[in-house]
Amino acid sequence: MDLRIFTEPQQGATYDTLLTVAKATEELGFDAFFRSDHYLRMGSVDGLPGPTDAWITLAGLARETQRIRLGTLMTAGTFRLPGVLAIQVAQVDQMSGGRVELGLGAGWFEEEHKAYGIPFPKEKFARLEEQLEIVTGLWSTDLGKTYDFHGTYYDLTDSPALPKPAQEKIPVLVGGHGATRTPRLAAKYADEFNIPFASVEDSERQFGRVRAAAQEAGRNGDDLVYSNALVVCVGRDDQEVARRAEAIGRQPDELRLNGLAGTPAEVVDKIGRYAEIGASRIYLQILDLDDLDHLELISSQVQSQLS
Repeated sequence: MDLRIFTEPQQGATYDTLLTVAKATEELGFDAFFRSDHYLRMGSVDGLPGPTDAWITLAGLARETQRIRLGTLMTAGTFRLPGVLAIQVAQVDQMSGGRVELGLGAGWFEEEHKAYGIPFPKEKFARLEEQLEIVTGLWSTDLGKTYDFHGTYYDLTDSPALPKPAQEKIPVLVGGHGATRTPRLAAKYADEFNIPFASVEDSERQFGRVRAAAQEAGRNGDDLVYSNALVVCVGRDDQEVARRAEAIGRQPDELRLNGLAGTPAEVVDKIGRYAEIGASRIYLQILDLDDLDHLELISSQVQSQLS
């Protein structure tokens, strides 16, 4: 089971804070550092000092880390033109020496689009399908050849399809709870399917849908990595769990039900339940980015038992 650290910087984090967490992620033996792609805080937090851009952040981290994978859950398709996104991600992949992964989603948070003047189209999912086709098509075009795409929303003619990533193939993540279209897109374009904040039972159903869609598309369902994203709150005892839950504005019982919360033994046991239904990777949503002792505890008493 791979454990990855997943951050939500729109809730309030500077680049320096994210760098500190990314370096701790690397030093403590976690597999990857991922971040959300949002420009507006959610809930009652103030979000200060303001948003940071996902791919600018990852470009900086690419030069200041050596081992960990770097990526997004999920880049909002509404934020970037697909041709520009392909260039950005390929460049960051080069800057990292081939450690980048792209999670790409349709975009959903209308308020942040209004706040920063970003168009919020109605036909987001159909656009996402064209975006996935274009981004992966540009990367896979042979050197010296050009790429063309003529769709409903995007039109590319004689693109040199440059630059190329450092990796032969950048892993692409597709995720979500949709019962029909999401599994179909994952089956066609994804290397990994991720379901965020879902129970074991709901995850098992959705993984099954993706496997069925992959088989229908002529692909082995086992070719995909299946992963979960879950909030995490670990403590050596109930008092420490309660303290960490209070710091992120949550209740211990609710976190135990909807996330990975409790003592290390409790969390290891619940991770095991996700492993039994096919998950091989978990993105641990860390909401208190100043609590580096939390990461150390997870590394020494949770991750160590899983490896």
